[in-house]
Amino acid sequence: MQWVDLIVLACSLANPNACKEYHLMMFQEVASLRACMMEAQPYLAQWIGEHPHERVARWRCAWPDQEGKQI
Repeated sequence: MQWVDLIVLACSLANPNACKEYHLMMFQEVASLRACMMEAQPYLAQWIGEHPHERVARWRCAWPDQEGKQI
């Protein structure tokens, strides 16, 4: 089975230039990056609720060997 990583770029509401990349979870049983994108939405909603002082600037799914590439 192949793993897929959910990667979020979030920025502080107080300082919009202060952004940080978070690796929220890894899906093991998704067949594609598209499936990861569809399954990720509830996890993103939960993360946003738990981090009210940050906003999600972007997010993506990536194969672990491609994580170093820019989002």
